[in-house]
Amino acid sequence: MEQSNALHNARVSYENLSAEARRSRDRAAAAAVRVLVRLEPQLVNPQANIPLVLSIAPDVRGQRGDVRDILAVRRQNDWEIGISAKNNHEAVRHSRLSPTIDFGRQWLGFPCTRQYYTDITPIFNELALLREQGEYWRNLQNKALRFYVPVLKAFIAELGRLYGAYGVAVPDRLARYLLGVHDFYKVIAQHSTQTTTIQAFSFNGTLNRPSGSVMPQIRLPNLNLPTRILAMEVAQGSMDTINIFCDAGWSISARIHNAESLVIPSLKFDIRLVSIPPSLHTHHEPW
Repeated sequence: MEQSNALHNARVSYENLSAEARRSRDRAAAAAVRVLVRLEPQLVNPQANIPLVLSIAPDVRGQRGDVRDILAVRRQNDWEIGISAKNNHEAVRHSRLSPTIDFGRQWLGFPCTRQYYTDITPIFNELALLREQGEYWRNLQNKALRFYVPVLKAFIAELGRLYGAYGVAVPDRLARYLLGVHDFYKVIAQHSTQTTTIQAFSFNGTLNRPSGSVMPQIRLPNLNLPTRILAMEVAQGSMDTINIFCDAGWSISARIHNAESLVIPSLKFDIRLVSIPPSLHTHHEPW
């Protein structure tokens, strides 16, 4: 049922596009396929592993730590690749903070401390009161100073406490939370430049397998995940964004914002990878 609903929603979304938008999407997808068949020979060299099963992943998989939108599977030899498809944006997660959300447990598997809740509860209590009054975010004065900045500082302080308590597991699990539990290809359609960007996130070594004697035309290195948090700060000149700098070439930007017009006691992160290891295979294919 989940799979059929996902296919139906994808079909409806595509059919609602203009003819020009559909042509643009088709060209972007064709460009991605041209690159993927060079990286994954089992797509076009099945040996005896037939059929090739293509499916659209239901949204619930994302809640289980799987960021892949499309799956290609050959069950006979347990081959599987996944694709995270994006359209003109490179965000990796949209996560919420609230006094009832234990981000430490959800993201890292380590519970937040009592101090974190002591720091954030008064802020979200004020937002809850504003919700009861039917207030809109656009009417609030100095909302960044009143709400965004103190929540961001509490978040940074708590992530630092968790890192101090659990060490290397924290940056490693943070990266896995953002990237998901499975290796995948990230495909981004860049309509302004008419290019498709393909990035290979291979940290478990499951991508880029040969098909019998047919080898991939391009060999992918495994990505090293971070082991240290080097620094965390509110971004210079900003009151809504923090930067997290890690070793191995990883750095993360998280912008906090209100996702609704009406005030609610919850804020949302737009999380992006600002820098990634130079070993990450990235290809830009024109169309």
